[in-house]
Amino acid sequence: MKVWALTGGIGMGKSTATATLRRLRIPVFDADAAVHRLQGPGGAAVRPIEVAFPGTTRLTSLGRVVDREALRKRVLGDAPALKRLEAIVHPLVRQEEKRFLARARRRGARLAVLDIPLFFETGGEDRVDAVIVVTAPPAIQRARVLRRKGMTEERLNAILARQVPDALRRRRADHLIHTGLSRHHAQRAVRRLVASGGATP
Repeated sequence: MKVWALTGGIGMGKSTATATLRRLRIPVFDADAAVHRLQGPGGAAVRPIEVAFPGTTRLTSLGRVVDREALRKRVLGDAPALKRLEAIVHPLVRQEEKRFLARARRRGARLAVLDIPLFFETGGEDRVDAVIVVTAPPAIQRARVLRRKGMTEERLNAILARQVPDALRRRRADHLIHTGLSRHHAQRAVRRLVASGGATP
């Protein structure tokens, strides 16, 4: 089974690419969704996050969950705190990823895709066969992200500061998907890439 990584900065168009992959019946591991599950009711990250960052979880009718806004405020702009958080969350996400790949292999999938926003930042290149990077011009990226509820220039800048620059991502990619032209253009590029089996043009 081939394993591809799909990555790109915030607002670069990963959701369009993953939706197209799923329509092609390719299993996709969503790292962000895994983090949400781990921080939700019964999630394995809830207790260690409360221990490391007291007061950043809350009790709900379904059980204790991470208060994501409280946690964001606690770690925003604090590099050591962010490192502590990543040391809790990243190994748990890797466990989820391994279970996903095992299920895909059991089902006979020929290709599985790992949608991991911080792929290069967490050193994942040695565990995939190819890296697909979604990219768009900076102006389009910022416009997309600033339309999101609760997003501010300050928050966006803090997120971008944590991420590998797009130019470096593009240099390290095996394949690029350009999402700045149109949704249809990006979808077609994904379909072409899958049909080629990841062959280099």
